Amino acid sequence: MNFIPTHLSGCFVIEPKIFEDDRGYFMESFNENTFEKGIGQKVHFVQDNQSFSSIGVLRGLHYQTGEHAQAKLVRVIHGEVLDVVVDVRPESSTFGQSFSILLSGENQKQLFVPRGFAHGFLVTSEKAMFFYKCDNFYNAASEGGIIFNDPKLNIDWKFLEDQLIISEKDKILPTLENAKKIW
Repeated sequence: MNFIPTHLSGCFVIEPKIFEDDRGYFMESFNENTFEKGIGQKVHFVQDNQSFSSIGVLRGLHYQTGEHAQAKLVRVIHGEVLDVVVDVRPESSTFGQSFSILLSGENQKQLFVPRGFAHGFLVTSEKAMFFYKCDNFYNAASEGGIIFNDPKLNIDWKFLEDQLIISEKDKILPTLENAKKIW
């Protein structure tokens, strides 16, 4: 695996080694030893989640706070998404900055999202199956979020706003300035 640091400290793009032949391909999507060496820290994943969505579905920007904060390892099994993270760590030099990447079943790239980041994605293909590992269990009382179109974040989602399919819950999330603090 190739670990590529992003401009946001602790956030990495992970490119797997894919072995192809006339039967198809094989790749190792996760190896704890390789992963921890690549990101330079120990992470113990405790929960796997998967979602299936149609084109234009935007999920996010979500995070967990306090002792329930989560690191995530995200990837797309089928289809394509624009994956977006925002650094919400108040002490970070990149607080409020975002990073985005196209993840797809074809490119097999993954993104490691450390604790202290909001995360969301937009489905850019007809359908997409999104899969992620979490290092902490979900806790409803610790849920936080940021509205996808916060003008201070200025995220380019690559779709017009009227093309987006967003849950009622996500439509009323606060701006980063008014969001629940991560710690």
